[in-house]
Amino acid sequence: MPETNELPVTVVQDRTLRVKIIDACGLACTFCHNEGTPVTTDNLGREAAQFTGTPGRSGRVSIYLATNGAGFLPERIKADADFALALAAVRGSLPTGEVHFTGGEPTLHPELPELVRIARRVGMTVGLTSNGENGAAVLPECAAAGLDRINLSVFGTTPEELAAVQAPRLASPALATRKLDALAATIDTASRHGVKVSANIVIPDHDHVARVLRVIEEHGRAVTVRMLVNLEDDGTSLAAMREVVDRLGAVPVRRVVTAGASDQRIRYRLPDGRTLYAKSIRPVRLPDTCAGCRFDDEGNCQEGYYGVRMYRARNGPFMVGVCIQRMDLCLSLGEFVMSRRCAEVRDFRAEETARLTALYAPASVAR
Repeated sequence: MPETNELPVTVVQDRTLRVKIIDACGLACTFCHNEGTPVTTDNLGREAAQFTGTPGRSGRVSIYLATNGAGFLPERIKADADFALALAAVRGSLPTGEVHFTGGEPTLHPELPELVRIARRVGMTVGLTSNGENGAAVLPECAAAGLDRINLSVFGTTPEELAAVQAPRLASPALATRKLDALAATIDTASRHGVKVSANIVIPDHDHVARVLRVIEEHGRAVTVRMLVNLEDDGTSLAAMREVVDRLGAVPVRRVVTAGASDQRIRYRLPDGRTLYAKSIRPVRLPDTCAGCRFDDEGNCQEGYYGVRMYRARNGPFMVGVCIQRMDLCLSLGEFVMSRRCAEVRDFRAEETARLTALYAPASVAR
């Protein structure tokens, strides 16, 4: 955003591992990338060449699957010694301080508290991204196990809004009302148990401004709102963010850049002292792996290099990927930790940190 160019900058080195712990989800959002993988329940019994990202019985989608070359179905990760060893292997090959659980919907995982405990024992902080549908039931034990934060994806603030972005099977205002009630209960439960809560809201255009303002009004005391630019933005998403900022009278106070990944955000202060973030994507690429990628050449690289993700292949090994639009780049965990790609990620993180440190004041850099 133009008026933020002269802000003080905090540079944070990427030290996060995203782990898809479950594929199941109680929503069927029409824009879901499902962490790049097929929807397991709709693709059972199929070979990789037959995987489809279009709605099956579940009504769910995986929007990049037609072109991303995904070669495995994800399965639920068990809270066992194999998972602990997998985390330790990644941490031993890449500086990693946080594990972030994704899905599907992580709060549906029956062993979620134990997964949190395992990650904590390995020495990582733990966060998760959730739609809030089951948080009230599981967050007390997750908090006791050491869960640090939960990022809630908010797809609607009224039953009509939520129903409008669901597959026909779930496009019911009555069901959407129950999901929104569950989201509110998740926010309340997380706050009462000391888990930090943020609400991630994609804001594609002007029509979504009112939705963001309602979230800030309804949940702003317990939740830090983070506006996310639409990955297919043609300028309208950033303009909508500007409108929210202007209507709230928010003042930009700091820019936060993640070295070694495409994430960046502007922190704003609202007139009453609360915080609002506007998150966007930097055009970051891995120097070797991303060179010559067809999506970059065609201008269709939407996420840039966002970071490292881990999966468990159905009846197979842990898998590690670096791009949800290029799942053909996934390697087994054993291959990854010994690979040039792992070294490339490690070197890229260090090199970007050094470059951004030189660009901005050294005192602004956090590791």
